[in-house]
Amino acid sequence: MGSAFWRRSILWGGIPIVAFLFAEACSSPGGSAMHSGSGGASGTGGSHSGGSGTGGGLGGSSTGSGGDSGTGGVSGGATGGVGGSQPGDGTGGATVDTGGGGGPMGTGGAAGNAVVGGHGGGEGGNAAGMGGMGGVQALPDPGSVGDGDSMVGPTYTTQPELMDHGNPKGKAFQFTMPLAQSGFYTGKDPALDANKPAITTRQITVYVPAQYKDGMPAPLLILHDGPPAGTSPGFGVDELPLVENALDNLTIDPEPSRRLPAFIVVAEQAGGYTDIGTERGIEYDTMSDKYARFIDTEVLPAVQANASVKAAYPNLKFTRNPSGRATIGCSAGGEVSFTMGWFRPDLFGRVIGYSTTLVNMQNPKLPEKATYPEGAWDYHSDKQLIQNDPMHREKLLRIFINVNENDIGADRAESTKLNWVMANQRTAAALKTRGFHYKFVLGRGQGHCSASVRNQTLADALMWVWRGYQPGE
Repeated sequence: MGSAFWRRSILWGGIPIVAFLFAEACSSPGGSAMHSGSGGASGTGGSHSGGSGTGGGLGGSSTGSGGDSGTGGVSGGATGGVGGSQPGDGTGGATVDTGGGGGPMGTGGAAGNAVVGGHGGGEGGNAAGMGGMGGVQALPDPGSVGDGDSMVGPTYTTQPELMDHGNPKGKAFQFTMPLAQSGFYTGKDPALDANKPAITTRQITVYVPAQYKDGMPAPLLILHDGPPAGTSPGFGVDELPLVENALDNLTIDPEPSRRLPAFIVVAEQAGGYTDIGTERGIEYDTMSDKYARFIDTEVLPAVQANASVKAAYPNLKFTRNPSGRATIGCSAGGEVSFTMGWFRPDLFGRVIGYSTTLVNMQNPKLPEKATYPEGAWDYHSDKQLIQNDPMHREKLLRIFINVNENDIGADRAESTKLNWVMANQRTAAALKTRGFHYKFVLGRGQGHCSASVRNQTLADALMWVWRGYQPGE
């Protein structure tokens, strides 16, 4: 049974992909003609998996060249994508039963510094290859106010923006999604430890702020480890009411620089408790775009289809602009927030991670180990994923991360790859070197996922990460 309720009082109702701009299962347009930039090369299609092609860089002041076309997959009777007549435009290769080759993308143009070229075709999963990619539009640049490294503590208070001041409340909804019906996470992955079973149904909690107008393309915030408590670490259980209060207070703040957009919060329950070998570990600690696709193609459509949500907001729709899509979490929830943005900046452009698990917690039985042998540690390991990034994600992402002085593994050697403090400090340094809009906060005298640090910084983190967003995008 689904339920809808005003923050406190319940009303019962019914239940009811590139690395950038992928065309998956059935191909979709590559890049839209949003400014210019060199298009990415298409990758090799395949009956099940194909290698990804290398994307183009920034267009710069002169015309950038398009990527080479990829070869078609086995029985890939569809044609490859074609370069568009507009910069950054192009169509991915169509697919039949297996992946067809993506075609060459359009050439970049003069305004290429606003767009980053995409990858070629990525993994061809579920007997469908992926087509070619276009460009991803850069986030608006609001300047560097609030960027950089900072410390808080050792004394702490709760920010008033996170308290209930009696402002108009939004509406909240809850429903469940059976894992057995998921195309991504069924709770039966062979990499699961048999002694650490997954849950069977996943609860989704939605908060729609009072300032949201039905029918407008809604910005959104994905909040990890959502309710109910008890089946996962529950970090999001504690964060959710604070985020709701921040929305109630800051969507009507008279100061434009402090005002939050009326984003819809979608809090998803993790598939189990945390550790290597658990469902939550597979979902949150894996270096891939899978969880971003799960949220985008299963969770968000389920929110729109829920009977209680539809009764209250019959025309609800979510923005497709990554500038209007943020993600937040603590511990592995912060890690998956980072990973969703990193692997799919075309879907999620704003990231908040507390006590972010940028260490090696990836399940070694998963195939991603072949590419990322040290899990999230590889963001700042000798692989230097951040510093060596050819896709210029510094123009696509806005990232807040936190770690605390006494966080997990603070005294562990680098060789363990399980020192949270070292991992977040090195990540912040890499983000700084690459010129990201980033904000790194060190909490003095505090441990993992400190409520004291969160209560003193969450409102500022939300205001900072949403800087530059233009409503209606």
